[in-house]
Amino acid sequence: MYAITGITGKVGGEVARHLLANGQPVRAVLRDRAKAADWAAKGCDIAIADMANAEQLAAAFAGTQGVFILPPSDFDPEPGYPEAKRVIDQVTRALMTARPQTVVCLSTIGADAPHDNLLTQRTLMERSLNAIDLPVSFLRPGWFMENALWDVASARDEGVLRSFLQPAGKAFPMVATRDVGRVAADLLRQHWAGTRIVELEGPARVSANDLAQAFAAVLARPVRVEIVSRESWEGLFRAQGMKNPQARIRMLDGFNEGWIEFSDQGRSAVKGDTALLEVITALVAGGAAT
Repeated sequence: MYAITGITGKVGGEVARHLLANGQPVRAVLRDRAKAADWAAKGCDIAIADMANAEQLAAAFAGTQGVFILPPSDFDPEPGYPEAKRVIDQVTRALMTARPQTVVCLSTIGADAPHDNLLTQRTLMERSLNAIDLPVSFLRPGWFMENALWDVASARDEGVLRSFLQPAGKAFPMVATRDVGRVAADLLRQHWAGTRIVELEGPARVSANDLAQAFAAVLARPVRVEIVSRESWEGLFRAQGMKNPQARIRMLDGFNEGWIEFSDQGRSAVKGDTALLEVITALVAGGAAT
């Protein structure tokens, strides 16, 4: 039995679907019982647990061959990441109690970054789980291609892709969530000792220019890149409702300045096979449907 947290999201859902397609038993770990019906219909065992409740999580993880940990994302964290630390503490306690045979934790590129930033929340998770006496794999994917969802409307309606990743020609490690889920499911079924890090990116690195070209191909209209100046970021983010934008700003700095990167610039990273054009095609189709 494999317990999957975050199963209602893109990555957790892909992990579960990949395991089910390969005949593996899955326990869907959900916070909301109202979302259980679909997964029960797929043949999943159901466990109700909050990611900040060690007792509930331990019960959900009990007797499992493997557990997939997808920590909740906080894009506007308070200084010091108190909410992330609370979840990390409870997840760590639950794993030490339940003692599954293996653990795969979704981390991120930049979990080893030298400067504090939004991704430091995953640094803290890795540090905590490194201390437990269980086989743990930290899966560190690159920037999700699906983040381009936020660019669909402007590319479609204005022919503009406004990029925080810059310069426009710089290629960044990106990956499709489908590949992240597939690799996570494969890791769960492996056997290893101690902790290990698995870095993951797509078949080719992606620049803002590449994103614009992909949108242009799918939309059948010209799409140009418009760089969003760093001086405007804080005001923009606060206008969007953020209270603590500095962590997000520093994350973007890390990508642009190169201190958020894989250990050897991706030479040893696992490579996914989902192309950017395939992801953009699906995002545009989804945007049209809504």
